[in-house]
Amino acid sequence: MLDSFLTITKTTEGFYKEKGSKFIAYAIPVEDEDEVKEQLEQLKKQYYDARHHCYAYILGADQSQFRANDDGEPNHSAGDPILGQIRSKEITNTLVVVVRYFGGTKLGVGGLINAYKTAAADALDQNQIVEKKITKKLRFSFPYEEMNEVMKLVKDFDLEIKKQDYQVACILVANIIVSLEEQLRTKVQLLNDLGHDIKLDD
Repeated sequence: MLDSFLTITKTTEGFYKEKGSKFIAYAIPVEDEDEVKEQLEQLKKQYYDARHHCYAYILGADQSQFRANDDGEPNHSAGDPILGQIRSKEITNTLVVVVRYFGGTKLGVGGLINAYKTAAADALDQNQIVEKKITKKLRFSFPYEEMNEVMKLVKDFDLEIKKQDYQVACILVANIIVSLEEQLRTKVQLLNDLGHDIKLDD
């Protein structure tokens, strides 16, 4: 089971120039399509006078969501080369936008492919690639006297606590690495069979 993925950590810039045309590239970490839209709108505002804003992105731990857009350049001359660079790094949750200022001389399809590919690669090369674990949110509810047992589970399963509420009934929300969920559920079941009272929900 897939329990981690590679992604970038920050926004970085790349640049390429040929025959007067300037290609400004941005590699941006994104989590979903809404973020992709926001980032694109921002760059289109910032570079409102540019001829093209070509981009590609890959989303999801399994890299199942992806898109390439030529934004008026000849088919497959911009978006696909950008997408190819993201794929070559084996990363996901990544958007690369390349802004082009036309320099008056046509580059031809081969020239464009090379330009978009090189600018995208430059932006990605400036970035840092990290491995992130795929996590899932779980909710524990338990009486106060079970606190020690629950905290032991947090430690043993390396849970990332997101929310805690210790009133009459205690609630703890935490992220678990997906590949460990089955083991945790088995352990909680075992504790409850021994007379403990810990509820675990999605």
